Amino acid sequence: MVKNKKMSNDYDIKKQLGSRIKFLRKLKNFTQEMFSEMINIEPQSLSNIERGKFAPSIETLQKIAGALGVQPYELYLFESVMPLEQMRNELLGIISGSDIAVLDLYNYYISQKPKTLR
Repeated sequence: MVKNKKMSNDYDIKKQLGSRIKFLRKLKNFTQEMFSEMINIEPQSLSNIERGKFAPSIETLQKIAGALGVQPYELYLFESVMPLEQMRNELLGIISGSDIAVLDLYNYYISQKPKTLR
């Protein structure tokens, strides 16, 4: 059960969105104060967004994207939760210890994916 709780924290969209906004803001060398003034919100509100405490409204999200020079959807391009090599190794470990039905399901899934994703 603890692992599931950890996973839900890892996949917290508000935290990932906030981290992404903070990362992009720092790439532009904007301070929180400077950036909050640019998008017309309080510095504390920006801090809460960047820490994942609150999600920005659609209007604020548009302002953030515009000030950062990105499309709004680009704010949701999060990094992998775990490195791909680690993910691959975990999947292979699960598959190798599985029964034939799981292996058949895996093979079916892989056969349905476009070749570029295999």
